[in-house]
Amino acid sequence: MPYELYYWPGIQGRGEFVRLVLEEAGASYIDMAREPNVEATLTAFLERADLAHPSFAPPFLKDGQVIVGQTAAILLYLGDRHHLAPSDAADRLWVHQIQLTIADLVGEAHDAHHPLGGDLYYEEQKPEASRRAKWFRKERIQKYLDWFETILARNPDGDAHLVGDTLSYADLSLFQIVEGLLYAFPNTTKAVLAASPRVSALRVMVAQRPRIRAYLKSDRRVKFNEQGIFRHYPELDD
Repeated sequence: MPYELYYWPGIQGRGEFVRLVLEEAGASYIDMAREPNVEATLTAFLERADLAHPSFAPPFLKDGQVIVGQTAAILLYLGDRHHLAPSDAADRLWVHQIQLTIADLVGEAHDAHHPLGGDLYYEEQKPEASRRAKWFRKERIQKYLDWFETILARNPDGDAHLVGDTLSYADLSLFQIVEGLLYAFPNTTKAVLAASPRVSALRVMVAQRPRIRAYLKSDRRVKFNEQGIFRHYPELDD
């Protein structure tokens, strides 16, 4: 049976990290965001009273009778099944730790344009967003990408991957993070990447993988837009 991926329609969001893994794995899956009445389907699923382990919010993955929520947990589950996670227990935990740190960065990237909360429009918090985005650009993007650069440099199996000598779901997620930052904060991110050769090389490597390259060119890849996590407001990238 194909996997079922549940996420909001029209945006990449956190669901995109899962899509990249499913695409790289060549897994059969149904992207429920492209199905009719998806928002009603999502709401009904989240409100089901018969689920012993209900998800708090999308994304979540349904694999037969197994339902997994939270992006990092979904990737841990898929990584084990599709050879996108190390077999060594310590390395598996290390990949998971990297993924959780990526989740922190995703949250900070969102809060750069919505520092007061998602229930307000961007226009209702522009002064606060300007201040928060300035801090994110000046301090946080550099700090995070420096950390990834260090991990790549210290990988005893070579600096082409974050962990070990083969692709893991963390590599795919780092690719997505860089793509999102380049969309939202192109001026800042290009400058930081110029001093991050290993991160830049990993981005190119992932984009050139046959299944990922085909996915990026397809209509299955939702374009970045101003409804998702990574949003480009030129005034926030001065």
